[in-house]
Amino acid sequence: MAARSHVQDPNDRRLRPIYGLGPSESVTANSRIFRKNIKDYLDNGNNKMAIQQADKLLKKHKDLHCAKVLKAIGLQRTGKQEEAFSLAQEVAAFEPTDDNSLQALTILYREMHRPELVTKLYEAAVRKVPNSEEYHSHLFMAYARVGEYKKMQQAGMALYKIVPKNPYYFWSVMSLVMQSISAQDDKLSKTMFLPLAERMVEKMVKEDKIEAEAEVQLYLMILERLGKDLEALEIIRGKLGEKLTSELQSREMKCMVLYKKLIKWPECNALSQKLLLNNPDDWQFYLSYFDSLFHLIDTAWTPPKEAEHSLEGPVTCFVQEAINFVEERILNEEPKGSRRLRGPYLAKLELIRRLRERGTNDEHKLGIPEELMFQYFERFGDKPCCYSDLRIFVDLLSPDRHTQFINKLMEVVPLSVSTNTDLALPGDVKAMQRHMLVVQFARLLGLHETLNRTQKLSLVKELMQRYKHALEFGKSCLKTELQFSDNYCLFAVHLLLDIWRQSGEEMPLWQSLALLEETLSNSPSSAQFKLLLIRIYCLLGAFEPVVDLYTSLDAKHVQHDTIGYLLTRYAEPLGHLAAASQACNFTLRFFHSNQKDTSEYIIQAYKYGAFEKIPEFIAFRNRLNNSLHFAQVRVERMLLDLFLEANITQSLEESIKSMGLCPDEDDIPWENLRDNRDLTVLFCWDPKDSELSEGQRKISMKEERTWLKIRSLTLRLVCALATISHAVEPKNSKKTTENGVSSKIDTLRSLIQQLECIVQTEKKKDKQVVQFLVQGPPPTRMMTYLESSSCWCQINAFYLVVDVYELDVSGLEETPDIQTRIANGFKSLLGQLQELFNKCKGNLLETKEANCITKPELLENFVFLVETVSIILWVSYYCGNVLRPLKSSIQKKKKKKKEINFAMPFVFSSFQDYISGLQKFLSEVINHIKELESALTALKFEELTVDDHSSLEGDQKFSRMVQGKVQSSYLRSLQEMGELLRKRLDTVKSLKI
Repeated sequence: MAARSHVQDPNDRRLRPIYGLGPSESVTANSRIFRKNIKDYLDNGNNKMAIQQADKLLKKHKDLHCAKVLKAIGLQRTGKQEEAFSLAQEVAAFEPTDDNSLQALTILYREMHRPELVTKLYEAAVRKVPNSEEYHSHLFMAYARVGEYKKMQQAGMALYKIVPKNPYYFWSVMSLVMQSISAQDDKLSKTMFLPLAERMVEKMVKEDKIEAEAEVQLYLMILERLGKDLEALEIIRGKLGEKLTSELQSREMKCMVLYKKLIKWPECNALSQKLLLNNPDDWQFYLSYFDSLFHLIDTAWTPPKEAEHSLEGPVTCFVQEAINFVEERILNEEPKGSRRLRGPYLAKLELIRRLRERGTNDEHKLGIPEELMFQYFERFGDKPCCYSDLRIFVDLLSPDRHTQFINKLMEVVPLSVSTNTDLALPGDVKAMQRHMLVVQFARLLGLHETLNRTQKLSLVKELMQRYKHALEFGKSCLKTELQFSDNYCLFAVHLLLDIWRQSGEEMPLWQSLALLEETLSNSPSSAQFKLLLIRIYCLLGAFEPVVDLYTSLDAKHVQHDTIGYLLTRYAEPLGHLAAASQACNFTLRFFHSNQKDTSEYIIQAYKYGAFEKIPEFIAFRNRLNNSLHFAQVRVERMLLDLFLEANITQSLEESIKSMGLCPDEDDIPWENLRDNRDLTVLFCWDPKDSELSEGQRKISMKEERTWLKIRSLTLRLVCALATISHAVEPKNSKKTTENGVSSKIDTLRSLIQQLECIVQTEKKKDKQVVQFLVQGPPPTRMMTYLESSSCWCQINAFYLVVDVYELDVSGLEETPDIQTRIANGFKSLLGQLQELFNKCKGNLLETKEANCITKPELLENFVFLVETVSIILWVSYYCGNVLRPLKSSIQKKKKKKKEINFAMPFVFSSFQDYISGLQKFLSEVINHIKELESALTALKFEELTVDDHSSLEGDQKFSRMVQGKVQSSYLRSLQEMGELLRKRLDTVKSLKI
């Protein structure tokens, strides 16, 4: 790049060995000890050694800017952010212009999440070296990282003036487009930014300077946003359109979109025909063809007698012509035989579906849907895609013909009776695939729903026999490959889950786990098995196995947002608090890196001219920033950190401060929250009326938002408690605001009222728990929260803070009513805690009549108990801090006056009794947890059988393994909660006044 000669530093030769520029460079005797590469130390994570080497070099050469920055990077990575920032600013003050220093500072500022400082670096560099193409381009990209679109426009034009290259000019044009997209005023966007961008491109078009496809794409983007679809169509059909070559049929596809927007149905129809003649298997063109056909029919369009039908050629405007066209596609392709095409056959069914919806009598001309679907099965039944192809047309089948249709399909499935069993089995993978497709359709058509329990168990047994038989087809499969028969196991599990839903018995869940664990050993890469295992283990309250299962899924990038809820939803409520904290931290790392990563994608899009992708990247970034899952995990992580680490108010204050939390601020984008969960990630062959509906999605989203509101308010209440712990307003102060900001106690009151209002509103609603296992969202924790007394216990604890605050402000003499409220509050809290504890009593895992019975709801209640105890202890610590000096003051007065019969206010004895009660209560809970642990450890699973139908399993090894995993998970949950409560008990002992 240009202007490199202007930025060479005379000290650069001393830094060459630091940067590892090669052994051929000469090194002075004094600097031989620095031959070891500091940058290598940083790259290898040996930050302390990098700092030491940099210090040694700086002792000899104090003004080596790059060495200082390298040291700052090492300091940043060892947690010394302030020292690193100070050193970096010291270098930045000199406004360096050497590449090494600038690049090192850029790396440092990115790691500090301060990209705005990079712009200042290159602004200074450009001022000093105004003709440097390299520094101007770096400045443009620095602006791109922070979204300074106006400055990007100016930097792009400045760069174009120095080096008149097309990409730089169009960087500036794209910056104008981005200003229009980000503008709050849509009118300003349409009247200023976009017209200016259009004129800039038109100038290049008139001067015949358009060189690349990206430039044409940008021109089309501008015209589209201006609503100039006709002009865009002319561009595509003209000379510039010839540059649209990066994608197959790019021009045609863009024309099709514009024809639809401009309601040019004749052209759309003709173009669809033309494209289908060349590619009769492209489904999207069939849809465009049928869309345009029926629009033409509805508008009674007729072709002109003399002129051409349209710019694209002849037009179909009658149903019979469309029928003939589809039939011709089939007749033309059948003799070829090289590759069987699915499109023409499906087009017949699609046309029948549309004709039936319109109530016309022409559908019989195409054939009987049942027969057409049967013929399609004969041709393509050995392909996995056959099910998804025909699934959308099952409504064409008559309900009373479902059983006959399945029987007809079975007649052409090549099965033969084995010598070892009476079951007719397939001889190869293709025959197995055909049979599997029949099972899929039987479930889709609702035939499984009509079976009774015995019939379902019999079918489960048959499916597992077929699964095990078909394993021989996959003997050569690698561990990373799936077995061909995996879906048989999924069908069996779905049937067992049907039995569980209908009967409420747990045995089908245990059987499902055993089956899935067994089949997972044959297909260790099956995501479907792992996801189902996660859902069922969590349903039984066992989270420990879920960690390894989720980790083995190896979720990538955006999947942390789409399926991450499967992990974070259950970790804390099932008592695995340490794992929950780790899961939240792991998830948040992805979301926090989103901003940085997306900026890099945007920069690459500018570099390679992929302008149409830039708005997509920004929309993607916004989608993640506004993710419901992101907001939930962020709140839960902070609450978890407080519950796990903050034992007393002092550490609570420190924790709140380190998190940068403020109770007055609600930074959750409530209006823009998005539900990015993938709720249909699991395979499902249920009838359409059993699928997750849009209404159910909205109900789930609303409940998730409400639960997030509750958790956010709880977090802010804890923050408010920390802010008033040691700062009390003057006695009898009536001032409610200070410098325009609500007083801290008013903030606390307001937050309590908000939380109480939500709880009361939700309590009044009729809750209908719908448990989804195959597809759909898991329920929130709100039901357990409301049914237990934890909600009112926490609310009353915070109200107690308000009363104690009033006592502190007004004094003991003037507050007999408040003292009574406080004393009653202490008793009430102990009573509510006992009520919550009563809902935690019972065995988590029992063996009854040779069956395992679980009570996972006890774990959720236990976790709420632990959370509530933590909050109550913070409140109690605050109460003690207020009451202790008041009691001390009274005792001093008593000594001075030498009054023997002086009565101590009862609020102090109430607090002492309360603390004693709390201590006794926690000891009781801890003892109960020990008893539960002993009961769990004493369980003997060897005597259990899975069921009377144990032949479903075949191998009891996996049943024992599942039972052991659940037992181990429960033990871990109890141990973690017991350990946390023991710490809380130690804290209680220090609360006496």
